[in-house]
Amino acid sequence: MLALICVGVVGALATWFSATAVIPELIAAWSLGPSEAAWLTNAVQLGFVVGAIGSSLVNLPDIVRLPVLMAGAACLAALANAALLAGASPAIAILARFVTGIALAGVYPPALKLLATWFRRGRGLALGFLIGALTLGSAMPHLVRAVTDGVAWQAVIAATSVSTLLSGVLFLLALREGPYGFGRATFDPRQCLRVFTDRPLWLANLGYFGHMWELYAMWAWLLAFVTAIDAAGVTPLPFGSPSMLAFVVVGSGVAGCLLGGWLSDRIGRCLTCIGMMTVSGACAFLIGFVFDGPSWLLAVVALVWGIAIIGDSAQFSAAVTELADQRFVGTALTLQLGIGFALTVVSIWIMPILAGLLGSWRWVFLALVPGPVIGALAMAALRRLPEATRLAGGAR
Repeated sequence: MLALICVGVVGALATWFSATAVIPELIAAWSLGPSEAAWLTNAVQLGFVVGAIGSSLVNLPDIVRLPVLMAGAACLAALANAALLAGASPAIAILARFVTGIALAGVYPPALKLLATWFRRGRGLALGFLIGALTLGSAMPHLVRAVTDGVAWQAVIAATSVSTLLSGVLFLLALREGPYGFGRATFDPRQCLRVFTDRPLWLANLGYFGHMWELYAMWAWLLAFVTAIDAAGVTPLPFGSPSMLAFVVVGSGVAGCLLGGWLSDRIGRCLTCIGMMTVSGACAFLIGFVFDGPSWLLAVVALVWGIAIIGDSAQFSAAVTELADQRFVGTALTLQLGIGFALTVVSIWIMPILAGLLGSWRWVFLALVPGPVIGALAMAALRRLPEATRLAGGAR
């Protein structure tokens, strides 16, 4: 079941950055300005926020059977993604990306809850596999673009739409809930307030919010950063093309997810998150200093960043499954993700603005450093609370 869920998530999440991977071609084809180009990515983020918070308000992940919810959402994501092939105007394309984000809110958070029903021991590692699948799925459009270099950009959209549709079929026919279910809930909108009033849960979420401030802005604009390096010609680009470098760096996060899951089940959720955010924050600080090489050092910093920036992500979700009211785990997870992704709208939006103000992409990632700093401090505070003994069987 772990393998089936992860395979499905890889296929479905490929639609997330499908437009981002072909931004240079879309800018040329549709005469997009910087703001419109940014919204092709940000619309997905905003759609995910609307979908996640909306489903939380009605407790949808705790009421509807998870495989059915995930299958329907994946099919909607595939259709919305494929709408880009119709030669739509920029406004319609942004709307299609918004709908894609809404649909993906019915795939990713329910997948976290579904997988948690299969694991008590080793839950951190299992969720690490799932976030690794999300990472690989998010990186796949860059790989498709790299191997179809010279082919029309529509190939990336078509491939990601087909993979998402196949994932929907897989979710419907092959998935089921495990033996450690959280029980069915009835509609209770007051449960949303627990995210803000329960101190241990709030600290876990604050850690996640700091993590998200950094993560998706890096994933969204890494291609622009390395394309700027390539255009400047100051150092040979590692791994060949900008698209391949972006795929390798984002895809390297799979190793980080597995490492983070293994560590969190052994040394503790909080310690693992603190360590990963310390490393990723350091890389966000350092990446501008290696903009002009040497090439090997740029590769090292970028790869370490790609591993560390996502290595703790699953552990914030694992912490919520252990700290939240067990009847409303789906609601708590979905609301955590919804608020976290709302922050990514801001961080993604400001990156090209900063690049314009600075005249270069070189130093823009410094704006991401406060996120992991705040997140690490929040997890350190959570680790000191007695409720932290509920994490990972007592491993703080």
